[in-house]
Amino acid sequence: MPGKIDARLAELNIKLPSPPAPVASYVPYVVSGNIVFISGQVTMAEGGLQYVGTVGKELSLEDGKAAARLCAINVLAQLRAAAGDLDRVKRCVRLGVFVNAVPGYAQHPEVANGASDLIVEVFGDAGRHSRAAVGAGSLPRNVAVEVDAIFELA
Repeated sequence: MPGKIDARLAELNIKLPSPPAPVASYVPYVVSGNIVFISGQVTMAEGGLQYVGTVGKELSLEDGKAAARLCAINVLAQLRAAAGDLDRVKRCVRLGVFVNAVPGYAQHPEVANGASDLIVEVFGDAGRHSRAAVGAGSLPRNVAVEVDAIFELA
């Protein structure tokens, strides 16, 4: 029988992918006590990277939000691998959202909402988190967004 969070993901029509493997010298997550640190997740989807390019140049604000949402889905896939069961999540503590944007771009918070809104949709009040939304001159593989996260487990 699916857990509460798995049922919520099904309601939202979200199927978590197999967690993407790291492409460099790091681990996808670290569990320390009841805290899970999720390494930065990019816009990997079935068929490869999505939303490649710079927000404010090749990509729109809406593309950026969709890219952030996809990153958050990959964060959840890593979280499931770390926790074993998403019902163990007590709360999302923090998201870090990095936006590959043109110089002078000012809508990083709106892009980051693509990730933040998804986490709240999935976990409700336990998904409300602190956050940093940061502009970057470039990101790995020229993706539009990268998201890292910290969660507390029960």
